[in-house]
Order: sequence, then structure tokens, then C-alpha cells
Amino acid sequence: TRLSRLESSYEQEGCRRTMQGVILVHQHRHAHVLLLQKGDNYFKLPGGRIKPGESDSEGMIRLLNAKIGVTSGPATEWDVGEVVSTWWRPNFDTAVYPYLPPHITKPKEEIKQCLVRLPEKCTFAIPTDKNLVAVPLFDLYDNSSRYGHIISSIPQMLSRFNTNYI
Repeated sequence: TRLSRLESSYEQEGCRRTMQGVILVHQHRHAHVLLLQKGDNYFKLPGGRIKPGESDSEGMIRLLNAKIGVTSGPATEWDVGEVVSTWWRPNFDTAVYPYLPPHITKPKEEIKQCLVRLPEKCTFAIPTDKNLVAVPLFDLYDNSSRYGHIISSIPQMLSRFNTNYI
């Protein structure tokens, strides 16, 4: 399982660094977040584990190309922006928090979400077992039972930004 892989890699590399891309699109003058959907009830942001020695932005670009980038032709020029939230996994279990609990000195995973700006035109290559869905912010808000704590907090994290739709 993912948690057992986390535990074995922690012994060798220490705290795992994970980056996830928050990609906004707009439909009908309302912001939507692009999510990867597997099956009916599993949603995730594109991204994954950052390799040791790799910067956050380099890793995010590598992960976006691997997860949703085109496999032939010109590569998408991803514009990795600022970090909108950081979550922490203090132990080898499923609990994550938007803060590092004060009694934890050696967290097991740091999970960052950053804004990713799309070029005016781009093409995605989605694995056959997943779908790329655009979910409106109002559907994410306070809906952790469907999307999980991290994804359902995105509307609050983005509230500090002004978005202009043209």
C-alpha cells in the first residue's frame, strides 16, 4: 500500500515531499479545478512525489508531464505558481493536517498544493484508467466526504486571489 511504501522510503530519505497542481479553468464565468477521477468516487490533484535533490517547481513540471502531459509533439509549457497550501502527515497513517502539530518533530510527509497556470492552448494525455474532470469551486466547498479534506479546502485557499475571467 501507499503507506507501507511511505514507511520504507522514510527510513532511507526522510520526510517525503509531495507536490500537487491546482489547475483552474473557467466555464460559464465560474472557476473550476481540474481533477483526475478514477472510478466513481476517487478524485486527486495531478502531481506526486518530488525526488530528492529536485526543486518543487522542477518536480511539479516533471509530474505534470508524466501525469497529464502530451506524450508526443511539443511539451506543454507549465507555469508553476505560488504554493496555496501545505499539509502535513505526522505519522504513517491516513491523517493529514493543514498545520504541523507542535509535538511532531519528524513529519512523515509534506504535501504542497501550488497554482499552475495553463497556456492559452494545450493538450492533455490522460491515462486510460482515469478521467480529467473540471469541478466547480462551489461543488468542492465543504464537501470532504466526496473529495477529501485537501481538495475540499481549495476554495478557502483560493479566496485570497482575485480572478479575472475574460
